[in-house]
Amino acid sequence: MGRKIWGISGQPGIWSGDINSEHNSQFVADPYSFSHLTHGILLYGLLWLTGRNLPVRIRALFVLLFEAGWEVLENTDLVINRYRAETISLHYYGDSVVNSMSDIMFCMMGFTLAYLLPTRISIILVIALEVVLALWIRDGFMLNVIMLIHPFSAIRTWQAAT
Repeated sequence: MGRKIWGISGQPGIWSGDINSEHNSQFVADPYSFSHLTHGILLYGLLWLTGRNLPVRIRALFVLLFEAGWEVLENTDLVINRYRAETISLHYYGDSVVNSMSDIMFCMMGFTLAYLLPTRISIILVIALEVVLALWIRDGFMLNVIMLIHPFSAIRTWQAAT
């Protein structure tokens, strides 16, 4: 899909804390990495509800394939343009290869945490991640889903008021 290993500038890096910088979604990790932890926890819960009789390794494989599929879809022109048009990600050009691989790793870490931790701790962790991301970057998993599916101008205005 034409993605570069380290993104549009080709500059390697571990962390990009500024979601408005050219390095967001280009380095190994950024604030959105935490939303991928949420993906893993929620996907673990969904597969527990729908397929708890499947061995955990098979459920983990489903999550890995789903998250990898999302990373491919997320980096299509259709989704990139939707992010630019409807969310605060005006300068989003897609993820670097390293960032996509890292996002998958964070998702699998979330899946593993949900497997190892008591359910109530996993629920608290998801809520805490969403609250922290909303306060920190005015975004998060749920806000991202809402704005991609059915954008609200009030949310977009709130997100832009940094």
